[in-house]
Amino acid sequence: MQTVESHGQIIYLIRGCEANWHVEINNQPGMSYASKEAAFEVAVAAASNAIRDGQEVVIVVPGSKMGERALGIYDQNTYRSFFT
Repeated sequence: MQTVESHGQIIYLIRGCEANWHVEINNQPGMSYASKEAAFEVAVAAASNAIRDGQEVVIVVPGSKMGERALGIYDQNTYRSFFT
């Protein structure tokens, strides 16, 4: 993941909903990930490289919404019951 400089600070913002999470870097959209946790891991790896380059980094991960699973993934049992 390439980092983008913005006044010496790089902001990694995790956005999305169940099974469709993204890492925005300084408001630039990124790839899609299956879970909030996977998107976070990608952001941390990219932030680690930015820190080595002397950048200030911020990682923002939203909390879970009412009824949403903590890691932002589908509950397979709920998914099955929806289609059966």
